Amino acid sequence: KKPVLQQMVEVFNEYKTSILGVQEVSEDVVHKYGIVDCKHVEGGVYKVKDLVEKPKLEEAPSRIAILGRYILTPTIFSYLETQEPGAGGEIQLTDGLKRLARNEAMYAYIFKGHRYDVGTKIGFLQANIEFALRNPEVADDLKNYLAALHDNMETMLDYD
Repeated sequence: KKPVLQQMVEVFNEYKTSILGVQEVSEDVVHKYGIVDCKHVEGGVYKVKDLVEKPKLEEAPSRIAILGRYILTPTIFSYLETQEPGAGGEIQLTDGLKRLARNEAMYAYIFKGHRYDVGTKIGFLQANIEFALRNPEVADDLKNYLAALHDNMETMLDYD
């Protein structure tokens, strides 16, 4: 029940260095994420050795994916200021993180909690539906709608 960033702040307070929020992903989606090359330290904490951006499964050092939650030391800004453009001709945070990890300790923390991949259509829909079902203002109406949709699936979706 503890928010992800609160979990990460606790890890930061112990290690006093950059922390990446990560989770293990299935083999079929490894190629969609920055993947961490790391060594287990304790609990959900790993020492980062390197990062690989969107590797092929056979080139991935693990299945531990970076998921857009970071606590970074201010040093990252000096790396980003001097970072050459990478993929897509843009400055890539992952490239700066790779340089940072070579020069100061960096840890990955496997956070507890559910993650929605809102970069996919189904993930976006799942997040919206699940959060709406938790919202007392719309939950009952949405439940009724979903029940009616389920009960009348064939007729409601038959547009031929």
